[in-house]
Amino acid sequence: MLRENLIMLRSINGYSQEEVAEKIGISRQAYAKWESGKTVPDIEKCILLAEVYGVTLDSLVKTNKLEGKVVPPAPEGKNIWGSVTMNERGQIVIPKAARDHFGLTEGQRLILLSADGEGYVLIPAEWFEKRLALLGQIVSEEK
Repeated sequence: MLRENLIMLRSINGYSQEEVAEKIGISRQAYAKWESGKTVPDIEKCILLAEVYGVTLDSLVKTNKLEGKVVPPAPEGKNIWGSVTMNERGQIVIPKAARDHFGLTEGQRLILLSADGEGYVLIPAEWFEKRLALLGQIVSEEK
């Protein structure tokens, strides 16, 4: 678990073992032992590692799997909820853990936004409409 996360996070961030070791005040050899699984860091070093990689301590030490494949820990405040499949009518089911986390309920309106070639995002319609109203106020005040 921890071993795989350390390897993935270091690779994603483009760090060498030496760079990470220097950031948390240990030798490269000690860090290499963590990645090989020969030893594990103490809790204080895990906290420093989580800070270096911008993840939570919990996500650093747990292995997350998505469709049977190990995925790297998401940055702090971000989540990987799993994949969804669109049916023939264009409907998707949002994973239960995500619905619970965000308090999504049946019939709730969501706005689908995108950036060409980058992806999609769903946001609550109420949040979007409040921002539009605020923007309308700002525009009318500038006139």
